[in-house]
Amino acid sequence: MVELKTDRQIDDMRAAGRVVARALAAVREAARVGVSLLDLDRVARGVIQEAGATSPFLGYRPQFAPVPFPGVVCASVNDAIVHGIPDGYRLGDGDLVSIDCGAKLGGWVGDAAVSFTIGRARPADLRLIETSEAALAAGIAAAVPGNRIGDIAHAVGTVCRAAGYGVPDGFGGHGIGRSMHEDPGVPNEGPPGRGMKLRPGMVLAIEPMLIAGGTDDYRCDGDGWTLRTVDGSRAAHSEHTVAITADGPRILTAP
Repeated sequence: MVELKTDRQIDDMRAAGRVVARALAAVREAARVGVSLLDLDRVARGVIQEAGATSPFLGYRPQFAPVPFPGVVCASVNDAIVHGIPDGYRLGDGDLVSIDCGAKLGGWVGDAAVSFTIGRARPADLRLIETSEAALAAGIAAAVPGNRIGDIAHAVGTVCRAAGYGVPDGFGGHGIGRSMHEDPGVPNEGPPGRGMKLRPGMVLAIEPMLIAGGTDDYRCDGDGWTLRTVDGSRAAHSEHTVAITADGPRILTAP
């Protein structure tokens, strides 16, 4: 079931989204050669706690997971696509990092992700990240009343495929509100004009995930969480929480 949010509730979700934006900005500022993924998790944890919010990631355990998620961010490096567990890995020159973060404030959730490089960036990584951001922008532009979920999926997938990148099969965005994952699902590829019609008050997390090698294949690490590319190529992930309004899409996790 999809819950349509009121304008006041969307404003409340924006407050949670601002916490997410601050946490991601702080993590990005702290990320440099020699810093561990656990260090980055602690940075995000501090921002969330200072705001009086909680983490919807910490302790989250869907049916597929063997253990509850132990961090407040997902930290995915190089060939990790999403759901990377923050650990003692220390960032190296040229690493590509994707950080996904959520916050719950006043009963409402925000969720966003950003990818960036450490030190001297590879041109191919910058292109991959730029394309993930362009795919996200295309998906957001399609998030208007009267369109359908398939229009968002088509917009995202068209940008990814045109650049020659793979799209992990079965993973995409989702509804969001009182819980981190709500109906409807938002695929990253598909035919336009299909699926649920978009209405004012719907709030969606739109999140392109791109595989540089062009395949859609992935594997899961032994930790039961981290998804990696099968071909070893790098991946990027971009995400915003977006409200559908009569005036157009409103990005609730914008800085």
